[in-house]
Amino acid sequence: MTIASTEIRHPAAQGLQTLPPERAAALLAEAQVFAAARVQAAIPAITAAAEVAARAIEGGHRLVYAGAGSSGLMALADALELPGTFGIPADRAPVLFAGGAAALLSLTGAAEDDPAGAASDLAAIDLGPGDAVICVSASGGVPYTLAIAEGARAAGATLIGIANVADSALLRAADIAILLETGPEMVAGSTRLGAGTAAKIALNMISTLTGLRLGHVYEGHMVNLVADNVKLRDRAARMVAELSGSDLGAAGGALGETDGAVKPAILIAAGAEDRGAAEALLAAAGGRLDPALRALRAEPG
Repeated sequence: MTIASTEIRHPAAQGLQTLPPERAAALLAEAQVFAAARVQAAIPAITAAAEVAARAIEGGHRLVYAGAGSSGLMALADALELPGTFGIPADRAPVLFAGGAAALLSLTGAAEDDPAGAASDLAAIDLGPGDAVICVSASGGVPYTLAIAEGARAAGATLIGIANVADSALLRAADIAILLETGPEMVAGSTRLGAGTAAKIALNMISTLTGLRLGHVYEGHMVNLVADNVKLRDRAARMVAELSGSDLGAAGGALGETDGAVKPAILIAAGAEDRGAAEALLAAAGGRLDPALRALRAEPG
């Protein structure tokens, strides 16, 4: 039987328990840096995945995340950030996690081996053509995640697979295969370490590139957020002031007029007559701030 590379002991881990804590910490850090660097080779696949994800959301479909155990936690963390960072509604980015919500309080291995649970989770969201599914599995062979992958393909959804083992079943099944070849872990089989780090970076890249493609990032700012707490209102006011060229007072007034929505507030602070005019500019620009601002500044008077 072939042993997955993530299950093999890292050569630098020999005698790890005997080392001074500072030396052990240095080795752990080096292993994390190595894992992070493995993402570079996957940039073409990551870029392709982001294009598929953006197309799905732009077309009114869904970007579904799926996984089990540590890999599932990486997927969950990325999905949960989409509403706050990019204003993508949570129902457009559902998460299929082995064992469901109860497993988040106590991770158990049995849920990973349950394809019946995967079938039930799939039935609940009714996948179809136009949807995109990101399946994350360090080994690329977890039964729950593979069952989700197979169901996604059968439903006509586009399958994006993220795994850390070459030629694994998940990557063979995927329409877009993202291999993060991180190799052995410093604690053999503990894929929350290097494999998890690389997966989180890849997921960060996919979601951020998706936000860029959808026009939800402008000049390095998350302009599609809706400011609904003190921290976000302060961030939004600074964004509106910087991107419109107004002062903070005018930025705050514009945000009040738009109920905290940043894009139309920027346009109001930059000279749009009111919320209706700002939203019309955005609609004509496909929701993208850059062409909306150019159109506003090109208007006579």
